[in-house]
Amino acid sequence: MKHMQKMPNHTRLARLLLLLAAVALPAHAQLKIDITRGVTDPVPVAVVPFARAVPADGGLDIAAVIQRDLESSGRFRGVDRNAMPARPSRAAEVDAAAWRAQRADYVVVGRVAAGTGGAVLLHYELVNVLNGQVLLNDTVSAPLSAVRNGAHRVADKVFEKLTGTRGAFATRIAYVSVDGSPPSQRYQLLIADADGENARIAMQSTQPVMSPAWSPDGEWLAYVSFENRVAAVFVQRVRTGERRQVSARAGVNGAPAFSPDGRRLALTLSGSTGNLDIFVLDLATQGLTRITDDPAIDTEPAWSADGQSLYFTSDRGGGPQIYAAPAQAGARARRITFGVSYAARARVSPDGKMLALVTQEASGFRVAALDIASGQITPLSRGTLDESPSFAPNGAVLIYAGRDRGQGVLATISVDGQVSLRLKSDQGEVREPVWGPFAN
Repeated sequence: MKHMQKMPNHTRLARLLLLLAAVALPAHAQLKIDITRGVTDPVPVAVVPFARAVPADGGLDIAAVIQRDLESSGRFRGVDRNAMPARPSRAAEVDAAAWRAQRADYVVVGRVAAGTGGAVLLHYELVNVLNGQVLLNDTVSAPLSAVRNGAHRVADKVFEKLTGTRGAFATRIAYVSVDGSPPSQRYQLLIADADGENARIAMQSTQPVMSPAWSPDGEWLAYVSFENRVAAVFVQRVRTGERRQVSARAGVNGAPAFSPDGRRLALTLSGSTGNLDIFVLDLATQGLTRITDDPAIDTEPAWSADGQSLYFTSDRGGGPQIYAAPAQAGARARRITFGVSYAARARVSPDGKMLALVTQEASGFRVAALDIASGQITPLSRGTLDESPSFAPNGAVLIYAGRDRGQGVLATISVDGQVSLRLKSDQGEVREPVWGPFAN
């Protein structure tokens, strides 16, 4: 939470509520990808249009989705279809010399077939045209309603084979949007493919919705809603829309975060005193455990990868910094961030070795990465108001919220800082992205 300073409890609470109410987040709109930074020499990969099986593929251009995914990583460059020397659908049909002449290093070929029970089969092969080796020969099965996801899964496999890093194109993101002007604003919690396509509304309200958080199995979203004119935390099943209110205690109810086992939520609560502290809520029993008890602001909890401790933002040292404490009552906190005047909104990498956080520089707020073992903080983003970072489930990329020409946008950046994308809505504002887990 930005600009936290020491102040009386009632003043801090009032300011916090104003900040929460002001987090305006666009309507049901598509996100458009713009690659803003990529590697210097991207690998050329040709994705040949798949041989179709009408109407099994539903009319989707499978190859276009795969190529878009690979190009969006910033590490690959596609080959223009008009420059392709042929349209093979099997590795045996690939003339390696002809493709080398078009400066392709790899070729993806495939074909679509109808499977049993309404499934669509995507047969694909990856060929190294420098030596003729077939690197992948596999089939992805997907229901007709999820053929695009099947194409993402093919891209994941190709990406992993060529980079050694598991692809995350077949995962999902959740984010909050707002459309309209006060007092007639519409807030929506949206779920989309990782590339911004297939956005659908999980919930909507005329009152603010914020702080979405995925459960570790991807089945649930937790979030804060002001639909009843006060802050309350809900958990909602993604597939069915079933939801329940889990915290509507007096004062602030905010910043939910699922534990790695999915059984608990870390929360920021203020109680009747107005002082913000970290609590853990057992979702089955509604049992509440107080983790911090300090006159400072303690907020924005994030679980360690093993679920044994919590990272959080606190101004107990005079300004916002990241602290860690065991996830148990009466825990003693220790400071994690040093060398920066401001550090907030920590999020933990899937392997537990890094934190994404927001730091302040002279030119504004930036997303940075902290190596937990060494304490080294590396700035990553280049905006002036970048916030709300969230790791992709492969740990290689971060998604965050920023500003572009005064409009709220989403952006991604690789943890090595080499590749960045901007995902801009064609209407309204977008904020508070969170990247979902790998599908089980």
